[in-house]
Amino acid sequence: FVTFLIPCFVISTDIALSCRSAEDFVGASSPGDIVIGGLFAVHSEMLHPEEDPIKPVIQNCAGFEIQVFLQTLAMIHAIETINNSTLLSGVTLGYEIYDTCAEVTKAMASALRFLSKFNSSENAVEFKCNYSDYIPRVKAVTGASYSEVSMAVSRLLALQLIPQVSPASSAEILSDKIRFPSFFRTIPSDFHQTRAMTRLICESGWNWIGVIATDDDNGRFALESFGVQAMANNVCIAFKEMLPAYLSDSTFHTKVDQAIEKIVKETRVNVIVVFMRQFHVLKLFKKAIERNVNKIWIASDNWSAAVKISTIPNIRQLGTVVGFGFKSGDIASFQEFLRNLHERPTENNKFLHEYIMLSSVCAHLEYHDFQTCIANQSQDDLLENDESKAQIWRHDFLNANVEPGFIHSTILAVYAIAHAIKGQCKDRDCKDPSAFTPWELLEELKKVIVIDDDKEVKFDSNGDMSTSYDVLLWKEIDGHMEIITMAEYDAEKGGFIFADEEKKKEFLALKNVQSTCSQHCRPGQMKKVTESPHTCCYECVYCPENHYSNQTDMDYCYRCNNKTYWAPINSTMCYRKTIYFLAWTDWFAIFLLLLSAFGVLLVLSICIIFTKNLDTPVVKASGGLTVCYIILFSHFLIFLSTVFFIDVPTEFKCKTRQALFGISFTLCISCILIKSLKILLAFSFDPKLQNFLKCMYKPIPTVVTCTGIQVIICTFWLIFRTPFVNQNFSIPRAIILECNEGSIVAFGIMLGYIAALAFICFIFAFKGRKLPENYNEAKFITFGMLIYFIAWIVFIPVYATTFGKYLPAVEIIVVLISNYGILCCTFLPKCYIIIYKQETNTKSAFLKMVYTYSSKSAGSVAVSQVSLDSKSSSLRATVTDSCRTENDSVNGKCHFQVPGQPLIKGKVLPKSAARTMVRKRVSSI
Repeated sequence: FVTFLIPCFVISTDIALSCRSAEDFVGASSPGDIVIGGLFAVHSEMLHPEEDPIKPVIQNCAGFEIQVFLQTLAMIHAIETINNSTLLSGVTLGYEIYDTCAEVTKAMASALRFLSKFNSSENAVEFKCNYSDYIPRVKAVTGASYSEVSMAVSRLLALQLIPQVSPASSAEILSDKIRFPSFFRTIPSDFHQTRAMTRLICESGWNWIGVIATDDDNGRFALESFGVQAMANNVCIAFKEMLPAYLSDSTFHTKVDQAIEKIVKETRVNVIVVFMRQFHVLKLFKKAIERNVNKIWIASDNWSAAVKISTIPNIRQLGTVVGFGFKSGDIASFQEFLRNLHERPTENNKFLHEYIMLSSVCAHLEYHDFQTCIANQSQDDLLENDESKAQIWRHDFLNANVEPGFIHSTILAVYAIAHAIKGQCKDRDCKDPSAFTPWELLEELKKVIVIDDDKEVKFDSNGDMSTSYDVLLWKEIDGHMEIITMAEYDAEKGGFIFADEEKKKEFLALKNVQSTCSQHCRPGQMKKVTESPHTCCYECVYCPENHYSNQTDMDYCYRCNNKTYWAPINSTMCYRKTIYFLAWTDWFAIFLLLLSAFGVLLVLSICIIFTKNLDTPVVKASGGLTVCYIILFSHFLIFLSTVFFIDVPTEFKCKTRQALFGISFTLCISCILIKSLKILLAFSFDPKLQNFLKCMYKPIPTVVTCTGIQVIICTFWLIFRTPFVNQNFSIPRAIILECNEGSIVAFGIMLGYIAALAFICFIFAFKGRKLPENYNEAKFITFGMLIYFIAWIVFIPVYATTFGKYLPAVEIIVVLISNYGILCCTFLPKCYIIIYKQETNTKSAFLKMVYTYSSKSAGSVAVSQVSLDSKSSSLRATVTDSCRTENDSVNGKCHFQVPGQPLIKGKVLPKSAARTMVRKRVSSI
């Protein structure tokens, strides 16, 4: 290896009085077999010279930090406790603790000393390409106090992979093991802290907050992490104020004033999150008290338990302080150590010596003034007063300023290093400093397990210890501001744990403070984003119809789950839509059912009347009892089909009602068609028409064929496009249960086929409309068909434009009208004759009527007399020849035609022939 020496710049002789040599640079030290380094910001700032040019000189520091001083004592106490125990089996730990003065520059100088070679008289860092066998001055480092310092130091220590365990640096970026491979910490990262803060803000109902942070790496990273968490939880940051990292910055006080002015101006912001160092917060709060600012302050772990801030005069005027502190443990032994601290020598502990001197200078002051006095003294001031003041010890002051979280994490860091050393010393003589290297200790530290309050804790893959947070509340008790633990935040589960109900009530009381950009949107409303770039600034608008919101501040309204639910405007829930159908209890349905029932009774009555008058001419002339029964049965089925249009639609009802109606109506029309053919055939005197009608008149095949075609139509309909139950959502707040016909085309074909049969029947019946008066069935059939056509022609547009639960009633009405029309026109005239004109319902009266009609229809044949002897049943007829007009004469002869027979030209029909022809005609009828 190529090696050369780099002189350590911290050992320059041309420096301030407090740093004449490298040893003067050490704040506290103690020899040992294995030395652990310590980096703590015991002073809050480093004094910068005003002369020009500035020289590379380590300057004195000012602003003694009691809380950090206590951390150095905690480290010393932990090391001494370990040395007095059997943990390391005779191996003693030593320490070298340096003051960083919260400055990266001075911390780097300390780190260079840590990197210097062990037992090197030059205190120099040796450059090598491979440090695997290099033995530096220290094996591990505890610290630093601030993340910005830890980032810089960790990069330098990573050169030799010297383990660094910080009890206070919480920046999330330090979990990156690629950039900071040798960094560990005994606290959670800021990721968990910012998530805990966001959780507190959300549970308290706040979404419009301000953030103030120091303009350093720690503040910027914390602000970035919090911003991500806030955005994920719909929390908006109204303003961000960054204060200079160093108090010596000339713009510091101006920036503080600007931050306070911003807080005062933003009246809707009542919650301020503060990521700052303690001395920054101290300056900020003093200015805020002057301006009578009253807010809720959310404290980061850096100052949440700072006694020197909680004891500021009139601190209660600032409002409520809620913070997150590192989980504390049992520090009773450390408190006992503090009570006996005055007995310890100060030769090797300059921090302790400085504290004693500060106590002597400020001894005459009250508690808070005493604290302020200590913080405001510089090292130069102490040098001037070193000999003039007697040493005075205030034994109560240190214990009063203990922040348990930081003390506990510092002790835990030392114990973690000690357990790692123990692992390395199992089979080695660790009294020899070269027994192991720092990088070997680093690997051991990754596996170490420490018992803390009867719990096993260890570092995760990011080098963090997953400990929890204490949620701290600054509460005034007996005129003094006390810092109490209100709850515990579980970093792994992300929830708050309360010790008792009283603490939970205090936590819930935070909700009484409003910190929102807009008023909360009530249930039934939703947010409408305005022109503001912040999503938390919005207007509240009502949920539209069929939408609802059941929580406050909802970004959008939920749509009712499906079409079976509805919601009015400004609704907090969905309501089930009312299901409508033509129920049995509906008055209109009852009316239609009564009409159907009356129709059934009418059919039964006609059936009884015809059965009792089976042998009468009227019944026989109606086609016989069989045809009448078939027609009446079809009418009965048609009336019955209306029942399937009422009540809750089912698949069976939807399929049955149209098929039953279509087939029944087709059967009825088919039978009436046969009757029309028979009537026309009986009284037709046109030979050609009569021949055609004879060919057509085949009753059974015709009825079966006509009805069978309809059966086929309905079968195909039910198979391929079957009707089904449909939910009609056309009415906003209701569901209409109805039957969907499946295929309008099939439905139209079925009705069209019935209409075609009815039209044919109408034509045939119309031709026979001038039949004998007492036998004029064709005229009534014609009228019945007209009623049918009118009803269904009106039905089509009404059915197409009607919706709702009464849509089935429209079809029921048209079915009843057409059915009643045909039934009444077909049977009621006959019933009237049977009941009220019984004298015409005899065979003789019937034959007389037929003969009279036949004689009038026969052109050249006049029936002058027709009589029937009921006893002898003999028929007498007198037939005379005559010509109606001259056109009927051919060559002076009359042409004579008997109805139903070919024309006889130029002949005179004998009486016997006329008698025979009439007899045949009557027989056919």
